[in-house]
Amino acid sequence: MCSTEQKPLFRDLTAEDPEPEVTEIESLCINCYKNGSTRILLTRIPHYKNVVIMSFSCESCGYENNEIQPGGAIAELGVRWKLRVEAPADLNRQVVKSDFTSVRIPEVDFEISAQSQKGEVTTVEGVISRAVAGLTQDQVARRAEHPEAAEKIDAFVENLQGLRALDTPWTLLLEDISGNCFIENPEAPKKDPRAERTDFKRSKEQDHILGIYTHEEPCGDSPVDVSHQTAI
Repeated sequence: MCSTEQKPLFRDLTAEDPEPEVTEIESLCINCYKNGSTRILLTRIPHYKNVVIMSFSCESCGYENNEIQPGGAIAELGVRWKLRVEAPADLNRQVVKSDFTSVRIPEVDFEISAQSQKGEVTTVEGVISRAVAGLTQDQVARRAEHPEAAEKIDAFVENLQGLRALDTPWTLLLEDISGNCFIENPEAPKKDPRAERTDFKRSKEQDHILGIYTHEEPCGDSPVDVSHQTAI
């Protein structure tokens, strides 16, 4: 009688497991409304938690989209992270952002509001690169139609580029009411020398944003379906 070794549902991506179990399903493309494909991977981020990574691509129009969802429930507390970026190694730290993660860099007056972007697994440098890409994508047309606005954006992009060049140390601040954001500690399990994590109790309004209500509270006309919340 033979037996098959049962692998865990969520497992680390390692050299010993070169072929992770990826599920591929046919999905509707929201860009051209033809069929594309979504690849789903269940994995574990060390010192963080289980996550579901989804990658969509459409061969018809070339549209691509990546998302991440937590492999468990919304955390009981919200979380704030403060990272002092001082060395090139800090730029390579892994960052997990959920839909509910806000990002601030006070040194350049930069902010990404919560729920303005899909969650993602990226790096500290990747956060800056995505911001630069978003700001510069329409600059050619903007320089022709709104040159003053384009000049201000160019100056701001230059400030962001300075962050990647580490002209001076700077601070990355994350806040997530769902408790599902994370900054990698490259020295784990030792204490992180430049990052601080603080948990906080959500307000009633923040609970409602996540679709969390007590039995005594009305759920409103259109409560959020927490089971489908994205956390990338």
